[in-house]
Amino acid sequence: MNRDPAQIVALGDAIVDVLAQRGEDFLVECGVPKGTMRLLADGEAETLARAMADSGAVEEVPGGSAANSLAGAAALGARCRFIGLTGGDRLGRLFKRHMTDLDIAFDTPAHDSAPTGRCFILVTPDGERTMQTSPAASHCLTADALDEDAIRGCDTLFLEGYLWGPTAPRAAMRRAIEIARGEGRRIAFTLSDSIALPGRRDSIVQLVRDGGVDVLFANEYEARLMSGIDDFDGAMRFLSDICPLPVITRGAAGAVAMSQGELIARPAARPDAIVDTTGAGDQFAAGFLAALIAGRDVVQCLDTGARNAAAVLGHVGARPLKKMEL
Repeated sequence: MNRDPAQIVALGDAIVDVLAQRGEDFLVECGVPKGTMRLLADGEAETLARAMADSGAVEEVPGGSAANSLAGAAALGARCRFIGLTGGDRLGRLFKRHMTDLDIAFDTPAHDSAPTGRCFILVTPDGERTMQTSPAASHCLTADALDEDAIRGCDTLFLEGYLWGPTAPRAAMRRAIEIARGEGRRIAFTLSDSIALPGRRDSIVQLVRDGGVDVLFANEYEARLMSGIDDFDGAMRFLSDICPLPVITRGAAGAVAMSQGELIARPAARPDAIVDTTGAGDQFAAGFLAALIAGRDVVQCLDTGARNAAAVLGHVGARPLKKMEL
């Protein structure tokens, strides 16, 4: 484990992805609409877990949006620390072991009663993902879990939008922002949740408008929701008015950023194959941030993000399989 101060400190969901490749008939049998993302109640989570286990192979892989991004950034050579909450169970130990194996510092004590969160990801033959999430312990995160010294010493504090909804994690994020801002650290925020965004939109806009975010990651749909403007150019203008560096991914159309009044657009990288789209946005953010802390310009950051996203499309799972070059 590299003991030098972390360059990127992330607050996010400590989730284990439960992955399965299934046909669309399985989704119909389980009453799960294809391509959806939603939160599950505890009982629903157990029912879906049993159905997946009874119908074929299942793979358990640590996930979570910010944690996935740290895995990608670490694979590119960035020093990373994760702050998030697991349960004191088998899946929690699996999550921690994987983070340690990736050379990502993670020592947040486990929750003493809630189980580790799970994201059930069903991948159909066309590569589309259907995600059903049970946050469990991850949404019990409080400000007491923060490593304040690590936040003070980092280059970039990276925050995950999934955590912005629940009261306690939101308070923890606000405290982390206060610490980072007091030390002049960069703050990046990934929306990462188009389903819950409408209910959180006003508070996130206010956070960004008040100077709480320097780099804002979103996909095109999230950018439209965040701005309340259907026209993409208008949405970009709105985001650039409230954030110094909005970065928007557009799928096969590439990605754009607005920096110092200049709109910068770059093409998507071409993947060798599309097996699973899970984690492409997380890995784009990973590549962008790793390049940014290495001193690269915005064009290079966009290109690194695109290459990182393309690499993860070729296999099942949201994290890179090997070390990569910036």
